[in-house]
Amino acid sequence: MGTLAASFLVMRWELLSAMMMFFASQLHVQCRRSSRNAMAFIFTGVGIGMACWFVTGLLGITLAQLLMIRHEMWESMKQCILFMMANTPPDLQFT
Repeated sequence: MGTLAASFLVMRWELLSAMMMFFASQLHVQCRRSSRNAMAFIFTGVGIGMACWFVTGLLGITLAQLLMIRHEMWESMKQCILFMMANTPPDLQFT
């Protein structure tokens, strides 16, 4: 019983996100059946957000790490674009 309680405490956010994904999926289907396309679109977004939260929780990725990764990717892309612009021949034809 203690092991079960400990696993629920450790997995609480993953379980919550899994339940939210399930409910978003069910509500999406119900809204599609009743031709409420805007609400179905909203529930699709909720489901995708919960799926991302679920995966980042399982992988142990925090918001600070995601922001750091985004910053590193942006800097890398910026350096790549600047390198390509600096090494492009001036008479390059785009036809």
